[in-house]
Amino acid sequence: MIGTIIGTGIFALPSALAPYGPLSLVAFVVVTLGALALALTFGALSKRVPASGGPYVYAREAFGEFAGFLNAWSYWITAWAGNAAIAVAWVGYVEVFVNTGHRTWISMSLALGGLWAAAAINLSGVRNIGAFQVVTTVLKFVPLVFMATVGLLFIDPDNFGAFNASGGSAVGAISAAAAIALFSYLGLEAASVVAGRVRDPERNVPRATVYGTLLCAVIYILGTLAVFGTVSHGALGDTTAPFTDAANNIFGGTWAGDVVAVAAIISGIGALNGWTMLCAEMPYAAARDGLFPDAFARLRGESGVPAFGVVVSTVLASLITVFSYTRFEDVFTKIVLLSVLTAVIPYLFSAAAQLYWLLVRGRENLSRGRLARDVTVAALALVFSYWSIQGSGYQTVYYGLFVLLLGVPVYVWLKRGQGRYGDEPAAAIPVPREERAPETPAPPQRLSRGLGTNRVGGPRRRSAHRHQD
Repeated sequence: MIGTIIGTGIFALPSALAPYGPLSLVAFVVVTLGALALALTFGALSKRVPASGGPYVYAREAFGEFAGFLNAWSYWITAWAGNAAIAVAWVGYVEVFVNTGHRTWISMSLALGGLWAAAAINLSGVRNIGAFQVVTTVLKFVPLVFMATVGLLFIDPDNFGAFNASGGSAVGAISAAAAIALFSYLGLEAASVVAGRVRDPERNVPRATVYGTLLCAVIYILGTLAVFGTVSHGALGDTTAPFTDAANNIFGGTWAGDVVAVAAIISGIGALNGWTMLCAEMPYAAARDGLFPDAFARLRGESGVPAFGVVVSTVLASLITVFSYTRFEDVFTKIVLLSVLTAVIPYLFSAAAQLYWLLVRGRENLSRGRLARDVTVAALALVFSYWSIQGSGYQTVYYGLFVLLLGVPVYVWLKRGQGRYGDEPAAAIPVPREERAPETPAPPQRLSRGLGTNRVGGPRRRSAHRHQD
């Protein structure tokens, strides 16, 4: 959880928030409260549905196959587009040592190298992914803890600048800053996405989700405050490595900043490693239910890795990286906003699924006090998700809606190949006499809705009619 949430986003975030001034710290606190509400919601959902897929599984259970598909599609976009943003921020710290002139083609090549290095680690096997994640998480956590504690002692109030540096309304600035800040919490659902690979998921996934998010929140807020107070506002907006500049200002010279830069580089490659796994896990879960192309459900030998998903997602992340470097000046912010929007949609559906279950089934299974508490948390998570979409900006919502709706023809194509309409079994659909198979169809009670997971995560059998097709 920590390894996936803490990537390079937090190391680059102070610079992205600098245009809003210290007011963005207020946005960070609001986002933290919303993230905790989401973490509690995912924790509760994972207890009830301890199967891989996370937001996809929850939406499918509550609202049907099409909602599940849209969530899987949207989250998949978040994963590979987010990898592009992580790679861009990662390059900012690599360039502390190389390409100090920030030549675009070299920066772009470094970003692509980071993406494919993470893909190679993933293709080597699940155990290697986990081992690499543990090592990188420990190494990157130390400097962040240092900045969140010792760094606070070196804060100079003159460095903060105007409280609302945006010049606009405070409410609008908080909303805009919050949409950027939310990127640093993407991954709070990671444990639920890979729940099928976790020991005792009903116990471990909720604990990892809530405690991991809470620990990251403390480090994030205090670390960002320390950077704002140790780097002047003017310099903060121009740097690509704000934590490095903060460490240099505290100790003088460049050695401390170099140490932080190395930690950020390790953090970035660790986050890319974890997110590359999520890029493959989400479509893998959907493909097993027939809601993503079958190629995503194939595992690679004894490694147990859905290699097709790893490769395709890395190719897409590479393309958006190249596009962004050649079209945008503020590459990191543009990709971040798109990633946040496509992530918030599954968050919204997950909160709605939890609220739906509580209002329909919760009254029968929970005490009145616990029901009121859980409904309040789920409602806050739902409202927070809507607010995050609103703060993403018109252009981001336009691009995000466009890429989301690109999934609709994919869904139609998948359904056509299965010979199914909606959630009905294939045998329930009228078939023209001349197209009917000569064999006697299987008894209706033996038919299922296809290959995948049922309401409690168990395997389903492919229907006889679909097998004949």
